[in-house]
This record gives sequence, C-alpha cells and structure tokens, in this order.
Amino acid sequence: MRKSKKYGMDFNGRFAGILCLVVIPLMCLQCKTMSDNKAVMKNEEKQYAYLVKKLSESHDIHAVWDKEIWNRTEPLTLDHFMGDKPSHFPETKAKVRYDKEYIYVIFSVMDRYIKAVAKETHGRVWEDSCVEFFFTPGPDVKRGYFNFEANCKGVYLFQYHLDNGAKGFVSEEDCNRINISHSLTMNVEQEYTEPENWIVEYSIPFSVLAKYMNVDEPGRCVSCRANFYKCADKASHPHWLTWAPVDYAEPKFHLPEFFGRLNFE
Repeated sequence: MRKSKKYGMDFNGRFAGILCLVVIPLMCLQCKTMSDNKAVMKNEEKQYAYLVKKLSESHDIHAVWDKEIWNRTEPLTLDHFMGDKPSHFPETKAKVRYDKEYIYVIFSVMDRYIKAVAKETHGRVWEDSCVEFFFTPGPDVKRGYFNFEANCKGVYLFQYHLDNGAKGFVSEEDCNRINISHSLTMNVEQEYTEPENWIVEYSIPFSVLAKYMNVDEPGRCVSCRANFYKCADKASHPHWLTWAPVDYAEPKFHLPEFFGRLNFE
C-alpha cells in the first residue's frame, strides 16, 4: 500500500510539473497576445483621429482648396474601401476647421467617370459622384449622429439620427442657413469619363445642429466621432471609400461604431 501511495505521489508530482511547463508558457503567450492586440487598437485609434483647429478670422465659402486658410490645414485621406476593391479609386482628401459658430469642411477629389443627376435638396445624391461627412454631436455615438452628403455639383442631403431610432431630414429653413460651394462648372448629368479634380466646401452652423439633438460646444479638450466617405453608387465605376476603416461585409456607411475621432483644438 505504501509503495502504491508513493507511486501515486510521484505521478501526481510529475503531472503537475508537466502542467507547469505547458500551461504557464501558454498563459504568458496569451497575455502577450492580448497586450499586442491592445497596442494595435491604440495605434488604430491614434491613426484615425484628426485635430480640428480653430479659426481666428471669418471664413468665406468658395470651394478653393489652396486658399490660405486651407493651406495651413492638414488633410485627411480616404484610403480604405468597402466591398470589392474598386478599379477606379479616386484620390479623395478632406480638411476641417471650426469657429464659435460653424464647422467648416472641404473635400478635394481627383476623379473620373463623374456623374450628378440629383438636383433637389435631400435627393438621391449618394448615387452621384458624392462626398459624405457623418458625425456625432459629442464623443458618445449612442447620442445620435448627422450625415451630410453632397454631390459634385453641391446638391446635398442632410439627416439626423437619434439614439432612440428616430431619424429625419433637417428642415428646409435650417438648410438655408448652410453655405455650400462647388468648383465643377460642366454639366455631368451624362457621365464625364475624363480625369477631373472637383472641390466641395461648406459650413454648418452649430445652432442648426442643436435643434435636433444635444450638441457639445466645440473647444479645447472637446471631441466628437466622425467618418468621411466618397461614393458613386450609380456611376459606371461605383466605389465606396472611407477615412476610418469600416469592418462590414458590404458597403454601409451608417455604422457609427466605426467612426474615427475629431479632436477640437
């Protein structure tokens, strides 16, 4: 009996030793993997954050990319895509500024296969050559978000989406307070297939946004969530480009959980 007991103790001891040799390294590896994943997440968060600098002077809207104020503003680029990688991948950049009354946005698109059919506010501009700005009124995406979508001729739609699922178009009266300009002079109702650079610039009053949901007053240490998009759903070369990457199986921009971050200076 004592021999049998001693053998059992030796076996258990050896088994425990083997577990230590196998399990502990695995646990260490798992911890390192989790740490590495967190580091990657932090790097991605930093990469898709944009500093919005404050303007000290008034700013007119003229759809000029190399205007002095925009020359002093860093661009962000739309390097990601949804769906299959498009054969036509237009170089798309955006810049953002703000003052106490407005948020200012300008897009530059080196494009081709350009088309614009929508002519009325809140029309189907996403089917045209279109740039889009989705943004929340504060750092929490659960509060709701806005989407401002403008085609290359400056025709736009403007919607709000509340946290309770309610949504709607910004009123015509409030849309009349938005200043927008575009650079494209040619008629592109029939698709224009040659290379062309077009610009869209606009300003949105914070007082308009505040009519539809609670908006944090922009300023130092204030942030919001946002993403920037380029699309052309009904053009001959459709594409769905994004600034912050969107992890979804098919093109869909209404996913605020994937928004990047705008940090106000």
